Amino acid sequence: MTCALSRRSLVLGSLPMALLAGCAGGRRDANRAAFWYSYGGKNREVLERLLARFHREHPPTRIHATFQGDYFEALAKLRTAIAARAAPAMSHVVAEVVPYLAEAGVLEPLDSYKGASALDLLPGLDQAGTYVGGAGRPLVAVPFNRSTPIMYMNGRLLDRAGVERPETWDDLREAANRLTERRGSEVSVWGFECPVSWWFWVALVAAAGGKLVDPDGRITLGDEAGVRALEWWQTLVHRDRVMRPPLGRDYNAWQVTTQDFLSGRAAILWSTTAFLRYIEENARFEVRVAPLPGNVKRAVPTGGTFFVLLRGARGREKRAAWEFLRWMVMPRQTIEWATSTGYLPVTGSAVEELTQSGYYAAHSSDRVALDQLASVEPWPWSPNLFRVQREIMDPLLEDAVLSGGTPAVLLDRARREALSP
Repeated sequence: MTCALSRRSLVLGSLPMALLAGCAGGRRDANRAAFWYSYGGKNREVLERLLARFHREHPPTRIHATFQGDYFEALAKLRTAIAARAAPAMSHVVAEVVPYLAEAGVLEPLDSYKGASALDLLPGLDQAGTYVGGAGRPLVAVPFNRSTPIMYMNGRLLDRAGVERPETWDDLREAANRLTERRGSEVSVWGFECPVSWWFWVALVAAAGGKLVDPDGRITLGDEAGVRALEWWQTLVHRDRVMRPPLGRDYNAWQVTTQDFLSGRAAILWSTTAFLRYIEENARFEVRVAPLPGNVKRAVPTGGTFFVLLRGARGREKRAAWEFLRWMVMPRQTIEWATSTGYLPVTGSAVEELTQSGYYAAHSSDRVALDQLASVEPWPWSPNLFRVQREIMDPLLEDAVLSGGTPAVLLDRARREALSP
């Protein structure tokens, strides 16, 4: 396989040679395929349960599933494996990296696979709806664990303060001020918490009417909307002191904010729909769920990952992996995954079945997450976007919110860095 990615961009980490050899060795089995995944905790338990059922129902086929760390660790390993020509037949990757891998020519086109044209995928979660122009490109990614940002609220704290559900940024700022509780100079309850990370900043930019990339493909980082988004965070952290300053990076920050919310130290939390079941099962108070408040409009990006097949795998491996992939997005598996975790169901038939069975009537929070798909802002099909996220924006956002630097200056510097090779 000739890979269009440079060796420098691919080899971001290293894999033990034994692991790479193990992947290559697995290719000798006609009905076997390697699947690398990043699910942990409860999600991993659900995946293992589904895998066991798949093997019972499809005895000739074996899927060797291996945990590879969080999304970003797994991606680094995948890129290394691609460079070493030892990639698995199947993996899953975050939405922002799909254009990068697709343009590099390392993803398997799926249009000709059996049943691909009949997949009943939800608009907004599939490739066509997730990316600007996604419908006009070869199918290379199939959604499964997909999510959006969402707002969690501690009903007990809101009722005690007489606070209604925030509908706008101004509402949320006012609510956060009323909900913050102090003991002297120390904050005992933060009115609002949100991981200071790319995904939530993108949600703010979209709500403020901005676009990350203009129609000509130039990375704009939202222009003025990007500035307003960063200023809003800075206002809540420094001026109002009602949002906890960022602690940790990547998923460490998500864990801190989630635990603050569950312990009653945060009244309102922005997080992911993927945590819905975990939060509901572990909270000792009424959890209320609502769409993210709007600014110029209501808008959210999608998150989570897509299943992909790797072009460099052998044909028999890819066919075995496709058999598993197609089985996973059938209604029974999609429903079990969504109702057990909080991720969104990815097919229309699954949504219809959940609706008719009365599931959404009994689980209104799940319905909130589904209805928010009407406000999805598509990602640009930009191969450079993932580099901008990881190398430029994630470090900048945390530093900017902590330091209180001038957003317009910081984002102008980020745009210049994004244009550099």
